[in-house]
Amino acid sequence: MSAGGAKTLRILMLAPEPFFQPRGTAFSVLHRLNALSKFGHTIDLVTYPLGVDREFPGVTIHRVMRPPFLRAIKIGPSFAKIPLDFFMFWRAVYMLLTRSYDILHTHEEAGFMGLVLTHVFRVKHLYDMHSSLPQQLYNFEFTRSRLVVGIFRWLERLTLHTADAVITICPELDRQVAQISPSTWRVMIENVMEEETRENVSAARADLIARLGLPATFAARKIVLYTGTFEAYQGLDLLLDSAKILERDRNDAIFLMVGGKPEQVAAFQARAAALGLSDSIFFTGWRPSEEIPLFTSLADILASPRTKGTNTPLKIYSYLRSGKPIVATRLLTHTQVLNDSVSILAEPEPEKFAGALLRALDDKTLAATVAANARRLAAEQYSFESYIEKMDHVCEWLSSGGARPEAA
Repeated sequence: MSAGGAKTLRILMLAPEPFFQPRGTAFSVLHRLNALSKFGHTIDLVTYPLGVDREFPGVTIHRVMRPPFLRAIKIGPSFAKIPLDFFMFWRAVYMLLTRSYDILHTHEEAGFMGLVLTHVFRVKHLYDMHSSLPQQLYNFEFTRSRLVVGIFRWLERLTLHTADAVITICPELDRQVAQISPSTWRVMIENVMEEETRENVSAARADLIARLGLPATFAARKIVLYTGTFEAYQGLDLLLDSAKILERDRNDAIFLMVGGKPEQVAAFQARAAALGLSDSIFFTGWRPSEEIPLFTSLADILASPRTKGTNTPLKIYSYLRSGKPIVATRLLTHTQVLNDSVSILAEPEPEKFAGALLRALDDKTLAATVAANARRLAAEQYSFESYIEKMDHVCEWLSSGGARPEAA
């Protein structure tokens, strides 16, 4: 029996991602594997040939063939994923022919593969919905073809209608599933990081600055931190424009930008220089996920300037636990989790976002209040214990032999 009391399961998981690389869905896959492993289930993970192996008891990673021209997979929709998904589908067919599984657990576009595989092999299908794939095509400006988007929308609807269960990661996705397929059994499991993976950050501020190789001037300045990818939907142009406006009122603020591919960092460094902000914005480039708590410990403000999309950013949950004030855009991507009692929200406009940053810096009472409220919210609703309980709920259903309780 598993830790949660359900019988142990054999699961075939399909993750069309570079695993493991520090990006949204890969983090989610990582924590799904961690939770399922804790329950004693056996998981065969079929994934891309890129990434670093991560070990969990009962988990075996199977990587598909790597085309000779392939070196990297960008975040979001990509033509490079087409041959890899083709290989993944046929690897899944082989494994279903040669092994016995209780569950097919699919992520992202692998849900479309599940339409065929579950029908042919009569295995239950758990679809892990990290985003709306038709919406991704728009958010990443991959295509504006109505035909292509329409095909993706039809496949997504069919996947939701036929899946035995669906995991969603935020209220807006949960609402979409309920609207498209109200009879589908679903569970919302937010992308909460495991607390025990966070490094001890009790070292003094100056010691951390030296350890991370940051300029010594950081010790005497107010630090606005951004962590995450540097994709267009993250709103970094908005953050830089806001930094320029903030400089009129506060010359002691410095922006620490953690993340980004080399070419993206170079482009934003050039833009910062053009704005006259070279001495106020520091770019670290990509850093290992284990270091992010160190950067958070340095910050006075945590910024999330996202301007597109409806999914809650993964970092918001760790931001809530940090004890630092959050400044974010007043958009659905944030407001389905954040509100004015736990964060300082602003319209996605440079003047207004700069004003929110200024309030966080000047009003110490406000900053302390929203930070404390955020921490309380995280403990009550977004703890790793809550995450485990929800995954256990899914496992109990998966082992129930097909009973379909009312949608969660």
